[in-house]
Amino acid sequence: MTDLRYPIGQFHLPKEMTSQQVQEWIEDIRLLPKQLADALSGASEQALAKSYRENGWTVTQLVHHIADSHLNSYIRFKLALTEDVPTIKPYNEAEWAQLPDSEMPVATSFHLIESLHERWVYLLTSLTAQQLQRAFNHPDSGLTTLEHAIGLYAWHGKHHLAHIQNALTN
Repeated sequence: MTDLRYPIGQFHLPKEMTSQQVQEWIEDIRLLPKQLADALSGASEQALAKSYRENGWTVTQLVHHIADSHLNSYIRFKLALTEDVPTIKPYNEAEWAQLPDSEMPVATSFHLIESLHERWVYLLTSLTAQQLQRAFNHPDSGLTTLEHAIGLYAWHGKHHLAHIQNALTN
């Protein structure tokens, strides 16, 4: 039986990362807003209230979570590019998903994702090989290079896109 929590599987960092792989991940990040728009197109309020699994987040909460998570990631990238291995502040995703702004229309966070990804991809495509090796320290998961974080967030977008697609087709 497929684990509904991980419809595309868990993230696995390749043993060797190539510039080609990094470019593919950047392209995944670039494409997410369009893919999200396609998935959400025509969805009713009732459909947006559906979850991809029992006790899972609703489509609305997932869209807001992507905005929250990717905004945090963008800030982490900028910190890593301007500070020497900064320690970033984690946040409680589950509690953020319960805050009142998670009940706003999905369009609000969708527009944020569109704009954020445009800026993020612009930044990512400008990074040198040396900059891709810059890192931040996450108190729970340790040192993360920007190269690794690009892969993780490419996966993260696809991961939650699959949750949304599953919720809207079931």
